[in-house]
This record gives sequence, structure tokens and C-alpha cells, in this order.
Amino acid sequence: MRNLYLLLTVIVGSSFLFSCSPGAGEAVTHAVEESRGNILIFSKTTGFRHDSIEPGQEALTEWANRRGYSTSVTEDADYFTAGNLSGYDAVVFMNTSGTLFNSSQREAFEGYIRNGGGYVGVHAASDTEYDWPWYGELVGAWFDNHPPGVFDAEVNVVDCDHISTHMLPERWVRIDEWYNFQEVPAHVNELLEMDTDSYEGSDHPGEHAISWYHEYDGGRAFYTAMGHTSESFSERLFMRHLWGGILYAMGEDL
Repeated sequence: MRNLYLLLTVIVGSSFLFSCSPGAGEAVTHAVEESRGNILIFSKTTGFRHDSIEPGQEALTEWANRRGYSTSVTEDADYFTAGNLSGYDAVVFMNTSGTLFNSSQREAFEGYIRNGGGYVGVHAASDTEYDWPWYGELVGAWFDNHPPGVFDAEVNVVDCDHISTHMLPERWVRIDEWYNFQEVPAHVNELLEMDTDSYEGSDHPGEHAISWYHEYDGGRAFYTAMGHTSESFSERLFMRHLWGGILYAMGEDL
């Protein structure tokens, strides 16, 4: 009995508490003691599936937990109920793709945003839910195409006073897959734009937004088109940029 008591003491006193594997409508939760907030990482795909999804889940979970935030990870759209979503300060669409939700799940997510929830879209989150106009406005723009391959290009900081960009160099050179969009978003606040002279293949020469934020329908939304590669999630500057976007979505500012 003494050994059992000591084992239970270690588990309860641990910094991170892990749930069992998820079933239908469930999520794997990594809870921290005295949590500063709760983040849902959602990565369902019905279209192209990025190899960077699992590295992104793992890196963001570790990053958030070490900063005192609890995380849950799921690919199950059945988890999107009003009751479940009400427990989260932000929902991160981690390289989602295709059509993800039925009508009741869409309604639950709309209600979450209208009640002040936060949305964060990573890369292929703009390759998601093309027949849901509300979501298109939330994410800011839908993906159209990209130049072939992964290569380096220059990213310019447009707004250096935002919580997701203040740490970035004015001209940021990095390797990724560079998206073109169906339309350049006009209803958002631009954070980063491509230097379209630094690479070939932009459909938006001179005005190629690549990251932005805005308030939408009662909540906050942040999107970055970067994050195609697995290496992105071991890149400190990219993770600081993404984390700043999550903090913004949760209601924090500089």
C-alpha cells in the first residue's frame, strides 16, 4: 500500500497530467497545475494531409505546457459541441484541410466565436471548409495554389507592434511552402507580407499578405500561412510568431 501511495503522489504532483487515448468525441488533454488557459489543437483532414501535423501538435503542446497553459489535441469533429468548446480560450486549426464539420458542429463553433472565443489558423487552415462562407471570413482568405516545392523567401514585417511580430526581424528569411490565395484579404489587419521579388510564383505581386489578424463576429482570429514543413515547429522564431498569435486569439496584447 505504501508503494501505491507513493506512486499516486508522484502522478498527482507531476507538472503535466495526461489523459487516456481519445474515443469518439474526445481529446487527449495535457493539463498543467494552476493552468493560465486552455488551448484546443484540432487537425482533422479530409484533403491533403501534411507531415508536419504531428510535429506541430507535439511542439505546440510542449511550448504551451511549459508556459503554464493546458492543451487538448483532437482530430474528431464530434468534439465540437457548445459544452466542450466553452472550456477553451483558443482553438488552433493545425493544418486542417477539406470539409470537416456537419451543420451542428459548424453551429457550435460559430457560437463559440460569437461568445468571445479565439481562432488560430496554421497554413492549410485556409485550405478548409470552402463551402462555409462564415469560415472563409474567419480565416481571412482561402488557399488557391502555391509555387512547386519548398524554398527560401523573404518575409517583411508590416506591423512590428503586434504580440506575434514584435520579436521578428524586419526582413525575415525562411524556408516554407508559399501560398497564393483566391483573393488578398481586405477585411483583416496585415502582419507579414511576402517580398515578391525574392522568389518566383507569387500571384499577388507587391501586396502578398502571409499573416494577419482581426476581430470577427465577437471573437478574435489569427492566421499564418507558414507552417508547411515539420522543421517550422522546431524553429524558434516561427514558434514565437505562432505563440504570439495564440496569445492574441486568447485576448492578450502587448
